[in-house]
Amino acid sequence: MTSHYFENALVKLHYYKFGTGPRTMLCFHGYGMHGKQFLLLEPALGNKYTFIGFDLFFHKETKLHDQSLSAIKNPITKHAFAELIKEFCAFENIDRFSVIGYSMGSHFATVVVEEMGEHVDEYIVAAPSSINPGILIKAFGKYKLGNKLLGRFTQSERALINVLNFSRKVGLIDNVGQKILYKEIDTPELRFALYASFTYLRLFETDEDKLIRTLTEQNIRSIFIFGKRDAMYPPRIGTKFLKKLSKAEVIILDKNHEMIDKEFIAALAGLLL
Repeated sequence: MTSHYFENALVKLHYYKFGTGPRTMLCFHGYGMHGKQFLLLEPALGNKYTFIGFDLFFHKETKLHDQSLSAIKNPITKHAFAELIKEFCAFENIDRFSVIGYSMGSHFATVVVEEMGEHVDEYIVAAPSSINPGILIKAFGKYKLGNKLLGRFTQSERALINVLNFSRKVGLIDNVGQKILYKEIDTPELRFALYASFTYLRLFETDEDKLIRTLTEQNIRSIFIFGKRDAMYPPRIGTKFLKKLSKAEVIILDKNHEMIDKEFIAALAGLLL
């Protein structure tokens, strides 16, 4: 595995490369994770793919040139993110590629397919919040009042803990999601990153018709992976959507939301090899 940076006018983007295969797979991690989240793919699939794992916005080493509050409140558009990926691909001499995204990362992977489908071979999403992000993401990201409340909550660790406890009690998140978020709010910097992620990415809302049309017209292989015990993004969120895709492949693991492990790799490798 090697560590790299790509820089343009918007961002200094940090990423890892692992695997030596002739095909490229762009990897988009979940919230609170980093570009090494999919490193477990290398032993099983590293001869087929070269993986590029990005540190996404407000995570680890990737930094926007302007991370001020005013800049964060001016959200990135799907088109702007696609332009970033196009610049990156030109920098790395990549023409065609696959994408994989987990949870929050499924939004990034979906934007790439919607905007750059003619370059995509495979679309793989696990715990795909992009299908139905749930009430918390919609309330705190999309709606002005909710976003304003989130801004206030992030000024206090105790306030956010209370929000997470309430969300767990009413079933909006599960124990795993609660524990992940607990670890991401114990400093002012992490709480700002939480607010920034909800706010800066609020336009990454899936255009279902466009996604289905692109997957179909570009003949992109699509694989959806769910955890049977995932309270936040259970298999049922895909019921209506997946009926509209004639060639979708679905994996349901006996997992909760935290699913990127050896069993996940074995199931995915069974399809890709």
